[in-house]
Amino acid sequence: MNHQINIGFDTAVEDEQAVAELVRTCALRVLESEDVPFDAEIDVTVVDADAIREMNAEYRDKDAVTDVLSFPMYEFYNGEPQEELECEPDSGCVMLGDMILCYTRACEQAAAFGHSPARECGYLTTHSVLHLLGYDHERNDADTRLMRGKEEDNLAFLGLTRDTEV
Repeated sequence: MNHQINIGFDTAVEDEQAVAELVRTCALRVLESEDVPFDAEIDVTVVDADAIREMNAEYRDKDAVTDVLSFPMYEFYNGEPQEELECEPDSGCVMLGDMILCYTRACEQAAAFGHSPARECGYLTTHSVLHLLGYDHERNDADTRLMRGKEEDNLAFLGLTRDTEV
């Protein structure tokens, strides 16, 4: 497959190239592990706390800083499309949606959880891509367990375990 992960930075990040590569690697891993049978495209924007707070308020009516937002283009249910998917004319890919990652919040959470920012950014990327594919940890207990298991399996495959220290 020829998946495309487009990453832009709307905030300063110390090692932008490393963060972009981590996000790309994690997103591609999820698409591979889910056996996505078409060329997929995801747009990722790395933002600061103020930007994600504004988006969270505008799109979710929650006036608070959050770590990641996912905006799917299509309806999926646990990895299965629920509608006809169309390829974008320019890329030849199916646009799965947008991911907005708050890098400052990810770093704060990493410190609070006692693991590396890479592990936290990897987790948030994995979490978001699963949301774009219709997995939901708030739907019911079975779906929560399914999504959490997929998150941990993908992160373990990439060596981004919870005990990865700062």
